[in-house]
Amino acid sequence: MWRHVLPALGQAGWRALAPDLPGYGDSEPDPPGTWEHHIEALDRFVEELGLGPVALVTHDWGVPIGLRWVCDRPGVASSLVISDGGFFADRRWHDLANVMRTPEEGERLIASYTRRGFGEALRALSSGITDDALDEYWKAFADDTRRRGHLELYRSGDFEKLEPYAGCLVGLGVPVLIVWGAQDRFVSVKMAHRFSEEIPDAELAVFQVGHFVWEDEPERTAGSLVDFLERRGVRA
Repeated sequence: MWRHVLPALGQAGWRALAPDLPGYGDSEPDPPGTWEHHIEALDRFVEELGLGPVALVTHDWGVPIGLRWVCDRPGVASSLVISDGGFFADRRWHDLANVMRTPEEGERLIASYTRRGFGEALRALSSGITDDALDEYWKAFADDTRRRGHLELYRSGDFEKLEPYAGCLVGLGVPVLIVWGAQDRFVSVKMAHRFSEEIPDAELAVFQVGHFVWEDEPERTAGSLVDFLERRGVRA
């Protein structure tokens, strides 16, 4: 997903890193694949590389993982980018997530995935999924442990866990950019506007694509990110 963004950031003089969470991409699984365990993994990654404060860019599940990490550790982020994900306790899961969260139904669904079917589903949602990109996304479903990790993640995703974080993002006092696909079927663009309303001085960039906004509008999204960081980011 970040293959277009990283070179643009590098050319602008930023050090850009895109970590794989455990069990995704080339990272080995590290069960359990829960929300909390991924937050701990992100914290270890940043600490072991001696990073920070970081300009944190989040998307999808990276939003609740990254934003909980930031709120629990004030000062670790100098700026935030929030993309196509939620961070509100009153949110409701979309239909696919509800199946993943349901015992037995989730197991049947995750066991039925094939690379061909997975690719067809992704390409129905995104015009930017190349064969190389599909190879990378499919790594997260390469074996039973990785597939089980998806169920563990969704089943740990109880939104009431976000109740203590109400108002946290505003309190951080860091620059925020919100990037969204106007046609997102999983996390409506209404969520982008809610973030924008709740975070004073947040910048909002909406593109006429779906959930995979970084894939479908690579040049414009990367340009928006670089522009935001050049104007409001803090280099480590």
